[in-house]
Amino acid sequence: MIKITLPDGTQKEFKKGTTPMDVAMSISEGLARAVISARFNNETVEAVTPLESDGSLVLYTWRDKEGKKAFWHSSSHIIAQALEELYPGVKLTIGPAIDNGFYYDVDLPEGKVISEKDFPAIENKALEIARGKHDFKMREVSKADALAKYKSEGNEFKVELIENLNDGEITFCDHDTFTDLCRGGHIPNTGIVKAIKILSVAGAYWRGDEKKKQLTRVYGISFPKQKDLTEYLELLEEAKKRDHRKLGKELELFTFSQKVGQGLPLWLPKGAALRSRLEDFLKKAQKQAGYEMVVTPHIGQKELYVTSGHYAKYGEDSFQPIKTPKEDEEFLLKPMNCPHHCEIYNTKPFSYRELPKRYAEFGTVYRYEQSGELHGLTRVRGFTQDDAHIFCTPDQLDQEFKNVIDLSLYVLGSLGFENFTAQVSVRDLDNPDKYIGSVENWEKAENAIINAAKEKGLDYVIESGEAAFYGPKLDFMVSDALGRQWQLGTIQVDYNLPERFDLTYKGSDNELHRPVMIHRAPFGSMERFIALLLEHTGGNFPLWLIPEQAIILPVSEKHEKYAEKVLNSLENHEIRGLIDSRNETIGKKIREAEMSKIPFMLIVGDQEAENKSLSIRRHGGEDLGSISVEAFAEIINKEINSTLKSFK
Repeated sequence: MIKITLPDGTQKEFKKGTTPMDVAMSISEGLARAVISARFNNETVEAVTPLESDGSLVLYTWRDKEGKKAFWHSSSHIIAQALEELYPGVKLTIGPAIDNGFYYDVDLPEGKVISEKDFPAIENKALEIARGKHDFKMREVSKADALAKYKSEGNEFKVELIENLNDGEITFCDHDTFTDLCRGGHIPNTGIVKAIKILSVAGAYWRGDEKKKQLTRVYGISFPKQKDLTEYLELLEEAKKRDHRKLGKELELFTFSQKVGQGLPLWLPKGAALRSRLEDFLKKAQKQAGYEMVVTPHIGQKELYVTSGHYAKYGEDSFQPIKTPKEDEEFLLKPMNCPHHCEIYNTKPFSYRELPKRYAEFGTVYRYEQSGELHGLTRVRGFTQDDAHIFCTPDQLDQEFKNVIDLSLYVLGSLGFENFTAQVSVRDLDNPDKYIGSVENWEKAENAIINAAKEKGLDYVIESGEAAFYGPKLDFMVSDALGRQWQLGTIQVDYNLPERFDLTYKGSDNELHRPVMIHRAPFGSMERFIALLLEHTGGNFPLWLIPEQAIILPVSEKHEKYAEKVLNSLENHEIRGLIDSRNETIGKKIREAEMSKIPFMLIVGDQEAENKSLSIRRHGGEDLGSISVEAFAEIINKEINSTLKSFK
């Protein structure tokens, strides 16, 4: 007999060889029907894997992130089989699950391409395979046999993967007539997949290396019900309308230039003004919270990042070192602001009475992302972090961390992100080499974050393996208007950089002690935050943030003088406005103001000029009637104050 521990702490006894599906059946038939994957002793297993020892078992359904991962990975196998049958001679490489669906990278036979017109044939073949209800079966294969199989097929990609594996860690997955090199994590059978859609194709270099062969990447998604796919495709259409790259161009916020370089955004006047307002908003709150602004250079000596550990961890993703005329002198474009802030702290000795020190900066950092990974503002090579680092005593850590949670909640609330989950990102205990510092310090840091999240009443989950290399963190996972989840804002506890930079303060005992460091960025990066805010709001920014709050539309040329008086009055009330004085019909002016997503249209004609009033139309078509400038200013201020309160 073996003892199985379930997530709620319940222990049950079963015969050796019992499967996760058997365990599910012992709980309820409904659960057994829903279970598609499992995790046993922190390892992904199939729902039909025999369990041979005591251990902890987590059962996953379609509703779980891990369940979707198994579902989509299994679907990539089905698509791979379909491609093999439709394109004889195709070479398969890898096919992982991703956040929304899956992809499979393939090397197509000479002269063959996959385009959008081929999608229906691939989908139909995949559904035909799925309907066969073929079981997914894992089996261990010797390295020699695995190499022999793929060498005989001429698949140099699989051969390369196998050559980097050892005997005892090579497994194949079989279903129907199809076999693939695979580590595992599948649904019980293909029949669970009821709907499948090819979303796009793209080029992708083998192993992400631009010097290696370019493959064809087939992106897809699948669902256990056709209804789910229909809803997803409708959501996708809405997402296209809200794409920040499309809206950024339409609203004249930012652009990119091939001459400047890929992944390096150029902010246009309206976008620069929007960024500036976001910065001012956070600076005001930070000042109230006791932060001091600092400025650091865009580069630093290579040795700075060797000391911090960033060079070892991010060296491959950084721009190449900048060599100077001086022998052996090298600089890097900074990948992080924290080493610079450590050196600012080190400029003078501190007493415990002077702590905490809170240094904040809107600091631009640089990472050399692969060109295929770049995506609008969400994945760039140069981005500005709303970075701050707090240096405090261990006794101050709990309160300081909770204060940062309050600041982060204020930022999210003021910008309309109300639906979020707090994610406590901790170490992967099975891969200690990914992290720096002592186990004792990691445990202290992780406990500090979990306790603070509990005390603040946050709805939080714990994710293993998602910590930064120097410390655990609390990430705010926000759901946008389309139900998509994004990471916005992060708070990290770090005992390691203070040791690496030998940071100290004099305690009440007159001895030197090591401060604790908190890293925090409520926006995360300005670029990514603005991209997600654009998509969340559809370009209809909060009134306090939007570049132009009102547009004055004179009915004809003779009303322009009154329009100018209105504009002056708006400016006196600190309302941002402009006049559309073009020789166009009022109807066309209204339509174009709607497209520009300006919140208020102020129409002025004979009656308004005579009564010193404004005819107000709200974006979306609501008519607010004819009112005075003062009454309009009151509407604006009331709306702003309802969303933007002072940070306390």
